[in-house]
Amino acid sequence: MRFVPKMLFVAGVACLSLAIVPSASGQDEAGVTVEYSAADKAAVEKIRESGGAVLEVAQNDNRLNVAFHLSIEEIGNEQLVLVKDLDFIVSLNMRGTAVDDQGVANLGGCSGLQRLHLEKTKVTDAAIKHLASLSGLEYLNIYGTAVTDAAIDDIAALKGLKKVFIWETKITIDGVAKLKEKRPDLQIIPDLVVEKVKAAAEVKRKAEEEVMKAAEAKKAAAEAAAKKAAEEAAAKKAAAEAAAKKAAEEAAAKKAAAEAAAKKAAAEAAAKKAAEEAAANKAAEEKKSE
Repeated sequence: MRFVPKMLFVAGVACLSLAIVPSASGQDEAGVTVEYSAADKAAVEKIRESGGAVLEVAQNDNRLNVAFHLSIEEIGNEQLVLVKDLDFIVSLNMRGTAVDDQGVANLGGCSGLQRLHLEKTKVTDAAIKHLASLSGLEYLNIYGTAVTDAAIDDIAALKGLKKVFIWETKITIDGVAKLKEKRPDLQIIPDLVVEKVKAAAEVKRKAEEEVMKAAEAKKAAAEAAAKKAAEEAAAKKAAAEAAAKKAAEEAAAKKAAAEAAAKKAAAEAAAKKAAEEAAANKAAEEKKSE
């Protein structure tokens, strides 16, 4: 088998539908055509027969994307034996299969491999060592595996690697920090160091939010208490003014009544005096006339 850059697409392998991986950088315009040998074609046919789905990379690139993750067959190390030394495979998806470290050892000769899905498989740190020769590997997914911090140096040594998924592995935040130090260019998903910073920032934000809410609640309570006190003071003042007004009105009425009573008494006394004087005058006149 050999690669031949070519403008025209040459179909060489029967294919099934699966996700497409773009052709390699610098080969997009001219394309890549693999001249498959009879042995290559036989190997690809065995892959398909064992449950693998096969699709060419692009219309102008007949290298292969291979996926076993959707197969209804039992998939394990036997299938990785079938891809051994096939350098025209660009993407390999073994997600959720029974593949382990021993099976991954077969990938060392897949020099054209750019994307490798090992998520939810049985691989451990040893599997990463088997990938050391894959200088073109750009994407590695080990999500949900038993890979630990012991694999950090081996991951960092994959110089072509651009993105690695480590979610639900046994890699710790210290391991991620070490990997970031060794490979600052590498996209780590999730980035536990960044996630920790984000989590701390979120905790701080929530704490500040709670302090602000408490301050606002305290302010609102103080304003409500002040308003209530002002309303109570106003009500008390109004009541005092009403009571004072009523008392003044009652005093004025009492005074007026007293003055009226005094006036009446004075009038009655004057009338009585006048009557007495009239009676005295009359008695005097009658006595005088006798």
